[in-house]
Amino acid sequence: MIPTTRRGRVGALAAAVTCSLALAACGGGGSDDAATEAPTKLGKNEGQVSILAWPGYVEDGSNDPDADWVTDFEKETGCKVTSKVYGTSDEAFNLAKSGDYDVVAASGDLTLRMVAAKAAAEVNTDLVPNYAKVFDFLKDQEWNTVDGKNYGVPHGYGANLLMYNSDVVKDEPTSWDVVFDKGAQYKGKVTAYDSPIYIADAAMYLMAKQPELKIENPYALDEKQLAAAVDLLKEQRANVGEYWSDYLKEASAFKTGDSVVGTTWQVIANTIDQDNVKTTVPEEGVTGWNDTWMIAAKAKHPNCAYAWLNHIEDPETNAQATEYFGESPNSEEACEFASEGFCETYHAGDKAYSDKIWYWRTPIEQCLDGRTDVTCTDYSDWTKAWTEIKG
Repeated sequence: MIPTTRRGRVGALAAAVTCSLALAACGGGGSDDAATEAPTKLGKNEGQVSILAWPGYVEDGSNDPDADWVTDFEKETGCKVTSKVYGTSDEAFNLAKSGDYDVVAASGDLTLRMVAAKAAAEVNTDLVPNYAKVFDFLKDQEWNTVDGKNYGVPHGYGANLLMYNSDVVKDEPTSWDVVFDKGAQYKGKVTAYDSPIYIADAAMYLMAKQPELKIENPYALDEKQLAAAVDLLKEQRANVGEYWSDYLKEASAFKTGDSVVGTTWQVIANTIDQDNVKTTVPEEGVTGWNDTWMIAAKAKHPNCAYAWLNHIEDPETNAQATEYFGESPNSEEACEFASEGFCETYHAGDKAYSDKIWYWRTPIEQCLDGRTDVTCTDYSDWTKAWTEIKG
């Protein structure tokens, strides 16, 4: 069984993240700075931990008896797990601010908002021994590290691929133009991801097709660049039959032929399992995600929270969780515990493949492409734009 809903490039910038958080615009006010500082040592486990996560990330066997990486954790640590799932990053942000959760699994369109709101604590990765096993290209990235401080540990990762029905889209697409400039030929049967972060897909396409816009990073858009992406998405809207966030609905639409081309995840294509439904990486590249396990600044059970982070980074546990969800695990060792062929299908550890992915990150006023002579649009601007696009 796979979870039913979810959300949903390693840039040329320096790997060390430089996003200083003059970021009130993307997060709002928060708690004391001291609450976000990392501990230097751990104490006794508190007996419980509360986790906020995407469906499929915290499984205790109640949804699928073969999916259980919670029970052993509870026995080994004495930390009883309670968990809540969410459907969008916006929902997660609002829930996380309640202070009811010790740990949050956050996508790149949420992590910087968590940091800016001082809702996330700096994580001392020395206290997470299994962190050392994680692929280096997932560490110290813009979506999990700020000013040299780690605000979580990487989970799985994946790409937002182009999926198409080869009975209708006869030639394998080499460009995202089949859903943008050439989308009219599939009018009513184009599909797109339903989230403000999808604006980055349009920006990535424009980066290649309209170099005069000078887009260097699809998550760093000034007003003119955002306007161009919005115009492109408004044109696309006339051809979109359905925006999706529930991946089983997208799978169903491709099976029935209601959708024939659009963005997707590898796990959706696997779910459809039809020879005429194929995926590809277009020449412009792809967006994608690498989720981060964060500890809440107001965590009531920080020691159990650290225990959970180390548990979910354990290669065997990480293999279970990422294969259940349908994304690449975060370490080479995890592949030793995955099913045959799984890591190959999901390009686990393939640095060259990862370099084609513009991983989700939170748009903020301080341009992520390094520009200082202009203010970039932030996530709230993108949210307003997405509402305008969908009408």
